[in-house]
Amino acid sequence: MEKKYGRTYHLPISPGATGDDKTISSLEGLMVDDLVVTEKMDGENTTIHAGGMYARSPDSRHHPSRNWMKAFAAGISPQLGNEERIVGENLYAQHSLAYRDLPSYFMGFAWIVGNKFQAWDSTIERFDELGITAVKTIYRGPFRPGLFEELALSLDTRNREGFVVRVAGAFAETEMQIRMAKYVRADHVQTETHWMKSEMTPNLLSGNRQKKT
Repeated sequence: MEKKYGRTYHLPISPGATGDDKTISSLEGLMVDDLVVTEKMDGENTTIHAGGMYARSPDSRHHPSRNWMKAFAAGISPQLGNEERIVGENLYAQHSLAYRDLPSYFMGFAWIVGNKFQAWDSTIERFDELGITAVKTIYRGPFRPGLFEELALSLDTRNREGFVVRVAGAFAETEMQIRMAKYVRADHVQTETHWMKSEMTPNLLSGNRQKKT
């Protein structure tokens, strides 16, 4: 099932929002007793489905950074049903941040079945079944006033791009703009040249083991 992954709106406090970005209009949809906040990785949004994989980037031409991703997806796709999509970040190529200790070149953050984001706990279970590494969880718990400001202040902006918050429970894709949002550091794009048009520099895996998945 091929379907473009939706846009994640910025939190009102996100300094990395540009003129082309959208900001969540209200935090009401995030005011729940069970939130999950994960690290926002600096990679290429990528979806794995039963028929293969595709990048969210509007530039869909061949790029060497996608070779590893295609090989990895080839081992996952046969295990997926027609309605399943695994969404995550292809981190093979360095963008603005240089990673030197990645657990994998693909880190997942969503499991979508049909038109529904699955609950976070179910998502982690599915990732474990498929051998997919999930993005790092930095907070799990209830919403409270000032929570996102606290997380923003604790963010290491030299080595982290930001964070993504979502409700831990399942929700429809049509609710994406109210059930999840992101915080992106200021000046997260450090160069005027798009990463796909620059010489590719691979990120590094834990222990510099370039072949590890």
